[in-house]
Amino acid sequence: MTPDIDRQVALETATELLPTQADLEAWVGAVLARHPDTDRHELSVRFVTADESQALNRDYRGKDKPTNVLSFPFEAPPGIPLALLGDLAICHAVVADEAAEQGKPLAHHYAHMVIHGTLHLLGYDHIDDREAEEMEALERELLAHFAIGDPYAE
Repeated sequence: MTPDIDRQVALETATELLPTQADLEAWVGAVLARHPDTDRHELSVRFVTADESQALNRDYRGKDKPTNVLSFPFEAPPGIPLALLGDLAICHAVVADEAAEQGKPLAHHYAHMVIHGTLHLLGYDHIDDREAEEMEALERELLAHFAIGDPYAE
């Protein structure tokens, strides 16, 4: 299923470094292809400033600092089927800093963050070890499809 992505850019600089619509569709599409049982394929991906990321992280997670990706799953009212999966808010400054610190291409780290966030929208989590192992294995598999190495390798 082809994802329907509303790509939003809330940045004034570095916009040429952001993933394209085609990148987002490929990465999200790979996740959805592994989940053929879902009919939810619409989402927003918003590239935000560190200030917006910090405000969202503080208000919704109680953590007063910017973070790489925040996922906001959509929950439809009972009995009303909608294709909306949810929203991702991705902080360019944090993702760029992490990619540099980890010595990996920015595009590879963006692919990881989009795939990771989309899996959260589908209900995956990494709170306990078993869930983390399942989610990370799926991330590795999906990233390998794009010739991107293991993001968890030391």
